[in-house]
Amino acid sequence: MNASSHYHTAIIGAGMSGLAAGIRLAHFGRRVVILERHNAPGGLNGFYSLNGRPFDVGLHAMTNFVPPGVRGTPLGKILRQLRVERDELGLRPQKQSRVTFGAAAPVSLRFSNDIGLLEAEIAREFPSQADAFRRLAADVPGLEAAPPAGLSARQIIRRRITDPLLADMLLLPLLYYGSPTPGDMDAAQFAIMFRALYLEGFARPFEGVRQIIRVLLQKYREAGGERRMKTPVKAILHDTARATALVLENGETLTADHILSTAGAPETGRLLRPPPDAEHPVGRLSFAETITLLPKLPPAWTGDTIVFFNETQNPVHEPAAGLVDTRSGVICFPNNFDYGGRDLPEGVFRCTCLANHALWDKLPPGEYHLQKQAALARLQTSARRFLPPVDDAALAPLATDMFTPKTIVRFTGRLNGAIYGSPRKIRDGRTFLSNLHLCGTDQGYLGITGALLGGITIANQRILSRP
Repeated sequence: MNASSHYHTAIIGAGMSGLAAGIRLAHFGRRVVILERHNAPGGLNGFYSLNGRPFDVGLHAMTNFVPPGVRGTPLGKILRQLRVERDELGLRPQKQSRVTFGAAAPVSLRFSNDIGLLEAEIAREFPSQADAFRRLAADVPGLEAAPPAGLSARQIIRRRITDPLLADMLLLPLLYYGSPTPGDMDAAQFAIMFRALYLEGFARPFEGVRQIIRVLLQKYREAGGERRMKTPVKAILHDTARATALVLENGETLTADHILSTAGAPETGRLLRPPPDAEHPVGRLSFAETITLLPKLPPAWTGDTIVFFNETQNPVHEPAAGLVDTRSGVICFPNNFDYGGRDLPEGVFRCTCLANHALWDKLPPGEYHLQKQAALARLQTSARRFLPPVDDAALAPLATDMFTPKTIVRFTGRLNGAIYGSPRKIRDGRTFLSNLHLCGTDQGYLGITGALLGGITIANQRILSRP
């Protein structure tokens, strides 16, 4: 065995979970390498420049934000386990967000990082449900610790909330921020997402996701971790019990005591040689997102940080029948975080809707770009129905860009462009090979906070706990 090509742990993917696991393992002296197929870290939670202007992708907000001094929280665990000082991330809280159902006669609920605002909004709009909501919120920590077997999020909510409109309004943001299952999610994921969005809340660094990635890369380098970019993994070789080697696209072979894959369960399965007896189910939900940079954000749009919208009083969260489905979605204004008197140099208007990977994937290149422009206009027109009116002249863009499910496949490798992965999660990260572990999305840890926690958890429980 060539010692230079043998590692204690080889990690597939330099996204948030891979970087977190790498930092944790390197802190304990393990020889770690992260293998990334692209030339930039972060996966879809990344950043790039277009015509000299910075664009974030993936990050709307980092969830689970709590003020300094609050103990026993996911954010506190991340900071402690990765040895990151709170100020290094520079997280700034949201102003307020909103969920709105109905375009003609809308019903809206505002919420912030203080659960009291949402409680007051429910008491105003659904007075008979106020006590039921408080009981639901009080039950969430217990549901997170011991999720009831066989119950879905919708069932849990409806056992407490009897008004179907309120039940759907509470559920839609959780679905958009963390469900691979159309119209529902399992009990464990519901408790995690309810806490993340409603009991704790949203925050963002002034510099966006690049600040988070910069801190993680610095910690990984300082701990002695190795990172190899533009190094796709072609195959994972194995015998009946263990993964034996990684074959890279360049023909090189590496060996490792442990292999940790952040690629996703079905995607990892397709790397195995010989292939597994059965494939893990592939996710069906994908998204398209437009990003528009403006000279400044229109004053009428400086209130809400994130808006979850649905044009009817029946929630739309299902695979898109066309290229995009503009009936529901998420609007994000990165300007509308409390940056302590600072403001972003330009206005940013982002809109996300469900999209169909198969339809985008079969478009020829010229048609693909034409359809992107048409879809960008459709998404923004739909989103503006749920925002205060502004003149079209105020929206003359400095620059625009858009990602589609095809972009997601290109930059993350997720089959079907399914950002939230497979509907079947593997929470302990185990596979049928004793030294091959999964972390991140298909572990059930979603979003930036979830991805970081997933990497930490698998590093601690599946690798560092072993002799």
